[in-house]
Amino acid sequence: MLYRDFSTQEAIDREYDPSRGRDLSALLDGWRSRSEAVRERCRVSLDVAFGPTLAERMDVYHAEAEDAPLHLFFHGGYWRSLGHREFGFVAEGLVAAGISVAVVNYALCPTVAFGELVRQARAAVAWVRHNASSLGVDASRLSVSGHSAGGHLAAMLLAADWEGEYGLPDDLIGGALCISGLYDLRPFPWSWLQPKLQLSGRDVDAYSPLFLPCRVPTPVHLVAGGEESTEFARQMHAHAEHLEAQGAAVSAELLPGDDHFSILDHYAPGGRFVQRISAFHGG
Repeated sequence: MLYRDFSTQEAIDREYDPSRGRDLSALLDGWRSRSEAVRERCRVSLDVAFGPTLAERMDVYHAEAEDAPLHLFFHGGYWRSLGHREFGFVAEGLVAAGISVAVVNYALCPTVAFGELVRQARAAVAWVRHNASSLGVDASRLSVSGHSAGGHLAAMLLAADWEGEYGLPDDLIGGALCISGLYDLRPFPWSWLQPKLQLSGRDVDAYSPLFLPCRVPTPVHLVAGGEESTEFARQMHAHAEHLEAQGAAVSAELLPGDDHFSILDHYAPGGRFVQRISAFHGG
């Protein structure tokens, strides 16, 4: 077997390619149009640099109040496509709820090694913690979410040794929402993604949240869509059990009727994810 009960690449690809049968071009055009409309309605600081490389940028959508909480969103694209500009639409509902939003960009494989994506995600959190006043946000009220590959990156933030490596408090993240995340990387070296990801065995061990300690004492909510392949739900439940065994405050939820892409509609004003993230901040 290549991975669990999968004996062929075709079987793995079938479970881990959510864009099969979808008009991905039309979907992305819709996200881009929605995101541009949100940028026209919101006060936004574009391409704020949080690191030395061109990829290390974030768009910050500002809530009306000064010293608002800040939420960081990490986009999907299977670590090898898309960028922050397509995902501005996730900010609208949160901004309306009084939460500023940083939609984070990061470099993509194979331009950089897989571990560099994790480093950049953590660098984004460290940068906003140190530079919150310049963004007009409250450094003590940070939360994170991510979708698909971004869900993996959000989970990796919880495995960071913030105090030992960054000199920051381990409780710097006030809540994490991981959406359709990938927490066990073992199937991907055998998948259609490997030519782009170029994952080594060491990468799989070092960057699978399922095998790592949870160092951040914060509420964690894991979600997946009921219309996604069974592997997304299985990975979600496996990671929930992993976190729960460490005493983490974790919950897992399968959303009926949602696929890998429609699930992001819960960021709409008043939506399920807006309510969940608001609750991280006491709202």
